[in-house]
Amino acid sequence: MPEFLNEGDKVAIISPASNPKRTIVDSLASIVESWGLVPVLGEHVCRPSGYYAGSPQERRQDLISALEDPEIKAILCTRGGYGTLQVLKGLKPDIFRDHPKWIVGYSDITALLSAEICAGNMSIHSNMGHQLALGGGTDSISLMLKNLLFGTLPTYHNPPHHFDNYGSAEGILIGGNMSVYESLIASDFDFFKAVDAKNAIIFIEDIGEDVKKIERMLNHLILNGIIDNVNGIIVGRFVNCRDQYSGNTVFDIFHSTLKDLNIPIAYDFPVSHDETHNYPLIEGCRVRLDVGPEGSTLKFLGSK
Repeated sequence: MPEFLNEGDKVAIISPASNPKRTIVDSLASIVESWGLVPVLGEHVCRPSGYYAGSPQERRQDLISALEDPEIKAILCTRGGYGTLQVLKGLKPDIFRDHPKWIVGYSDITALLSAEICAGNMSIHSNMGHQLALGGGTDSISLMLKNLLFGTLPTYHNPPHHFDNYGSAEGILIGGNMSVYESLIASDFDFFKAVDAKNAIIFIEDIGEDVKKIERMLNHLILNGIIDNVNGIIVGRFVNCRDQYSGNTVFDIFHSTLKDLNIPIAYDFPVSHDETHNYPLIEGCRVRLDVGPEGSTLKFLGSK
């Protein structure tokens, strides 16, 4: 677990993937300042290169500079989209291991969060630049992130869902965007190499994918001995993921595939591409998941 932040600490703002608008970066810097922290902009944070924020080499250098600067205590990404896998090319988990600090983001940034897990570090799956700027840094989700960065370990409660599997389990929390971490399987940044599935609780979300593709990815994880061996599963919200032919939802597919597993499974948990329903989650943290008739509870236990 990296050190939590204190007032006056420096926070790097970088763009490992898609190019953000300058107004978003400026708003994000103002929010960081309002939290009592000092924003440090990456050299290429807004450098347009087609769809990306600079070339892979430029984005990689911004990441390396933020990691290696001892005064930077956390790294806040501006947006996801696509391109983070390009940044990881040529890197090894050692650079993350040698410079433990909070990396904050989700969606395509799941690749960096997985890299942190492989290095033995925790990280934060959370709203980032674009979403924080939209909420002005004072909405409930943004304040959850602020409190977490300053050291408050959360406990989340979620209403019951009719597909929930009841039970209780502890494990190391890992997960994020399904499309991204499925693409990392067998690489140096596959967090299932670092965390034994039998000691893991996994969370899953995605956006804009056809239900058939979601089912294919789910079965790929099963064939790799992952899904049917974990201690618990948190099924987040899948935004704009539909099957125009069968009418099946993502939850229908997950339930029909996973219903016989004797583990707690919480459905419709507020982790998603909907910025108003994307609770900050500490990747790599030991958690307790309880699922019952009154709903599900996710409690962060820290390093123990």
